Amino acid sequence: MKTLYSIGATATGGRNGNVKSDNGILDLEVRMPKGLGGANDDFANPEMLFAAGYSACFDSALNLVIKQSKIETGETTVIAKVGIGQIENGGFGLEAELHANIPGVSLEQAQELIEKAHQICPYSNATRGNMEVKLTVSND
Repeated sequence: MKTLYSIGATATGGRNGNVKSDNGILDLEVRMPKGLGGANDDFANPEMLFAAGYSACFDSALNLVIKQSKIETGETTVIAKVGIGQIENGGFGLEAELHANIPGVSLEQAQELIEKAHQICPYSNATRGNMEVKLTVSND
């Protein structure tokens, strides 16, 4: 792979600490969510950050596919939901659901577009074969 961009982040305190990007733009307190034994859901957590990154990246991939296909659509949105749970070996794993709304096309065409985007999105390529990713679409 020819690297086009790279950024780092530092975590201090794990799931009950702080994350900060090398350039200082991202500087967040993170806390364990209630579902994992934390006190509340009022802070960022790793799954939230992953969902935010995946949704932004996937929406960009989707818009690239739309542009390359020379199809007219309305403004797209992608909602990423990320779950964490225990896996068979006693460790933990992630799962994701990506829902894309692609107005102005048929549901069949929207499904084709989301599947093509799933083939080129860097997050999808990084997770393929490592976690379940469910794709759904709407066109309203």
